[in-house]
Amino acid sequence: MTQPPHDEPTASSPEELREQVEQTRAELGETVEALAAKTDVKARAQEKAVEVKEQAAIKAGELKEQATVKAVEVKAKAADLAHQAQDKLPDAVKDKAAQAAEQAKATAAQAGQMWQEKAPEPVRQKTAQGAQLARDNRTLLLAAAGAAVLVWLARGRRKG
Repeated sequence: MTQPPHDEPTASSPEELREQVEQTRAELGETVEALAAKTDVKARAQEKAVEVKEQAAIKAGELKEQATVKAVEVKAKAADLAHQAQDKLPDAVKDKAAQAAEQAKATAAQAGQMWQEKAPEPVRQKTAQGAQLARDNRTLLLAAAGAAVLVWLARGRRKG
């Protein structure tokens, strides 16, 4: 006959033996269930997919937030650089730029009038949307123009 394990006491009565058998069956059932769960590859893969999807969504949210913050910082920096560039321009250059701007405005007004008279309606609507976008981003456009003038002036001084 086999001997019982050393760490388990032997049953002194048939009732205790039944209880030990029931406990052992319950433990064995739990062990079998745990092993079955570990071998269910499809369920484990689905659980992992859900976990990875949740992590990806969280990371995407974090990255979007970081990108928004960075965009605000870059826009502020561009505006600051534009102001610095405008402050460094000599008055003669500012006056020339203002004259050129006025002349460009007048020419644009004439071109706009001609455009209104000759362009088809769908094309005029798209153009109006583009103009509104330019008006909404006026500071950025002015900053870019100021930077372009500075580059132009710097190149002109090197050649001369």
